[in-house]
This record gives sequence, C-alpha cells and structure tokens, in this order.
Amino acid sequence: MFDQHRETLDRALAAIAGRGYWSAYPESPSPRVYGEGAAERGKAAFEAHLGKPFELNQPGTGGWVGAERSPYGLDLGVTYPEPDAGLLVEAAEAAMPAWRDAGPDARALACVEIVHRINQRSFELAHAVQHTTGQAFVMAFQAGGPHAQDRALEAIAYGHAAMTASASSARWEKPAKGDPLVMTKTFTAVPRGVAVVIGCNTFPTWNAYPGLFASLVTGNPVIVKPHPRAILPLAITVGIAREVLAEAGFDPALVSLAVEEGRGLAVTLATHPGVRIVDFTGSTEFGQWLEANARQALVHTEKAGVNTVVVDSAGSFRGMLGNLAFSLSLYSGQMCTTPQNILVPAGGIETDEGHKSFEEVAAGLAGAVGRLLGDEARAVELTGAIVNPDVLARLEAAPSLGEVVLESRALKHPAFPDAVVRTPVIVRVDAGREDVYGREHFGPIAFVVPTASTEESLGLLRRVTAARGALTAAVYSTSPEVLARAERAALEAGVNLSCNLEGGVFVNQSAAFSDYHGTGANPAATASLTDPSFVAGRFHMVQSRRPAGG
Repeated sequence: MFDQHRETLDRALAAIAGRGYWSAYPESPSPRVYGEGAAERGKAAFEAHLGKPFELNQPGTGGWVGAERSPYGLDLGVTYPEPDAGLLVEAAEAAMPAWRDAGPDARALACVEIVHRINQRSFELAHAVQHTTGQAFVMAFQAGGPHAQDRALEAIAYGHAAMTASASSARWEKPAKGDPLVMTKTFTAVPRGVAVVIGCNTFPTWNAYPGLFASLVTGNPVIVKPHPRAILPLAITVGIAREVLAEAGFDPALVSLAVEEGRGLAVTLATHPGVRIVDFTGSTEFGQWLEANARQALVHTEKAGVNTVVVDSAGSFRGMLGNLAFSLSLYSGQMCTTPQNILVPAGGIETDEGHKSFEEVAAGLAGAVGRLLGDEARAVELTGAIVNPDVLARLEAAPSLGEVVLESRALKHPAFPDAVVRTPVIVRVDAGREDVYGREHFGPIAFVVPTASTEESLGLLRRVTAARGALTAAVYSTSPEVLARAERAALEAGVNLSCNLEGGVFVNQSAAFSDYHGTGANPAATASLTDPSFVAGRFHMVQSRRPAGG
C-alpha cells in the first residue's frame, strides 16, 4: 500500500515547491483515461446507494437520518447513521495515539492511498456531487473528483513537508573541559487533537478535502459533518477512508461521519472541549460565530466575499466579454470565486475595436452571455441547476436592485424535467449604491457599475474587499501602469488577482499545486488552500532528550 505511492508523494512535494502545472489525477472522464465501462460502473454504484441505509459501523449510532433531494428533482432516499457526538469524539481520541506513533511517512502514504481509492470511484462520486449540488455532470466529475483529489494531495504534501522540515532525531555534542556533553534528542510531531470538518452544499468534496487531509496527515482524527443537502459525496469519502485505515492496521474511528437533518450538530461538535480543530466553508454569519465561540479550537473558515472585476481597457474586446460571460454562467454563478461586480468607467473604455461606451460594454456582456447560453440543451451543461431555494429567491429579487441589462431566463433540462435552471441576471447599479453591490448576492447575479475612473474602480476594489472580503479579483487593461496599480491594490486588499483573462483560464477556477485559493488576508477566509500556515497549527513539535547511552 505504501511503497506504490512514494513517487506520487515525492512529485506532490516537488509541485508545491515549484508551483508549475502538475496534476496527479486526470480530469477527463474519457474511457481512454479511466477505462472502458468505468462510467457505467460508477453510475450503477451511485444508483445502488439510493433508497438505502449507508452503513459505516460507527460507534453510538442511534436512528437513521437523511433528506437529500437532488436539484435535478430526484429524491435520493439515502439514510445515514445519526451520531452521538460525544461518542464519536471519544472514539476519535482513543484512535489517535497509534496514528500519532506511526509517524509522518506512514500517515502521508496511507492518506495518499485513501485519495487513490477515491480517484478510482470518481464516476460514482461525480453522480453523488451532481445530485447534491446541482453541478452539471462534467463539472461534478472534474471539480468534485480529480480537482478535489489534487487539493487533497496538495494538503497531504504540505502537512508532510511541515512535519519533516527538520530532523526527527539528533546527537547533540557540546565541547567542554574533559569529555564533551553528549545528548540524544528526538522530536515528534504531536497532533493538536480531534478535528471537525463542516462541509458546504455547493462543493462538498473540493472544499472539505483540504481540511480533512491536512488534519489527518498531521495525526489528527477527523469527524466530517456534511451539509444536510450534500451528504452522499462525503459519506462515500468517509467510507473509503475507514476502509483503508482498517486495512493498514489503524482504528477506522480516525475518520467518522456526523450527519443531521436539522440544525445544531455543527455547534455541538465545534464547541466540544475535545475538538481542537475546526474547518468550515459556508456563510459569513456562521463562520464568524465559529471564530468567536469555538475558542478551544484552531478555526479555519472560508466565508462569503464580493469578487470584483475592474475594466480599464481591452486588448481583445470579444475575448474579454467571452471570458467574463463564461465565468458568470459557470454553475449558475454558485461558486465562491464567481465575479459579482464589474466596474467600468462611465466614460467608456478603449478596445481593439475602438472606443466603447459604458452602455456598449454592458450590452456587449449581456450579448456574450446570451450567445453562450442560447442553445438550451448545451446551456444546461454549463449552468447546472440552482442548488437551493435561497439562491432562487435572491435571483428573483435582483431586478429590483437597479436597471436590468440582461434578464434571467428559465431553461428546460432535456434529461431532468424537474430541474430548476436559470441563466444569469445582469443589473446596472450606480457607484453610489455600495449598499447593494458592497455585499454578496450568491448565485447567478452580476452588477455592472459605472465609475468616475479606473482609479475610483481600484479604490472600490480595496474598500469593498477590506469590508466584505473577496476570494478573487480581476483587471482588464492594456496599460502596464494600470496593471501595476491593480496589482498593488490587490496586495493591499489581500486578494488574489487575475489580469487580462481572455482564453481558457477563468477567474473563478484555480489549479491545485499552483494557484492559492483564498489568502487569509481579507475577511472572506482565515487561511489559504493550501499554504504552510494552513497545516502548521495542526500539530506541535515535542522533544525528548537524554544523555547519550542513558
């Protein structure tokens, strides 16, 4: 189990240092990559879960709970063991010493084996992600499968690198009169304690895997608490992890699943005195509550943010509009990285097609979205479905916030007639209405804002990011000076910046091993996925020393 993954771990360690392109898990769902029949077997495995209890043999199971309904209209009917939170924590604590004593190499290689087996079930997971999040199938396969798996491996590599940055033992000799003073010393990475990962509805695997594997590789048992609407992908993950750990001779209680139908379990777990690490993705309100109240734990949160695009000028007007249209439409804007505010000088911009007024820029963006989503059968494979009623309610209320530039349309899904599918709405809002565009409107909602100048746009980027946070920012300009000012603004705001994206790279996508997701430098997130600070607090170095030969 371990030897076959040494090369993968070594390559991941090289990738986090070099930051170039590398992926361990192919993103193409082609049978040429995953083998003939893999797609059919994965779909059958997903369907085998429906309407049945999901067995995990965890301690303290009471009743069975679960009420997931697919945004495509399918009742999943899967039930999960209702946990006793206290017993899960106790079982995790009991499992920790042997896992700690195994050492960094054994833990890392066991974790890579878990991810390897997750990868082998990527098609099964893709259907589970599709039918809990509303993502279109290809996106569910890629983002919920190989991309999430790369993020898991990235976290494992960072954890291993942090724990092995210095020697695990040393012979210490200090010259003295007569014989030198000689000591032998050992240094052990000691886990912080039981970790809880609180999952989100939209990207259950992509957002949960970094925290899950960063904690596990550094010696901490993990309780996975999924979002009530997106349980199955993480239940499959937990089942695989428990299987691998048991085969490797460890207690499977190192990873467990905590499911609820209502509310309250996340609070109970996050504030349990035995829980020492909390990873959360979700609303600003609950994220801030965790930061203030889970005081016994190291808390990492990824919350809401307001992502901004500053348009100064365009080297390719069509390229800019096409890139932005794709970013706004992908998964119906239900990504924490989707741009919301598009700031354009009221006097217009210079482009390769000549001067364009503000109105022409706004109309051009509306037209690009319309062309991209004009064919309904093709459009639904980009937009997916609306994940929950809250998103739909915000979308329906958006036209009242300003002047509608592009109306949202309802689309019919050819394979799922009950799916709720909507195209983006684009609304013009004046620069003075910071009360509107200065907060997040999660979903397929974008604002075009006329500003006095690019300098004012950059000022708004700084101010809104500082107040509300952001996970992405973008700028379009043919001026090196403007690009330099935008980069300074992004550094000051603490947000990752993309410049002049016109081709196949989009502001709301990030690549593991190269792109950092979030920074921890603005209110949208307390850490970055993944950097050294994300893993460092999950363990302590404890030493033992004795006289040589003693």
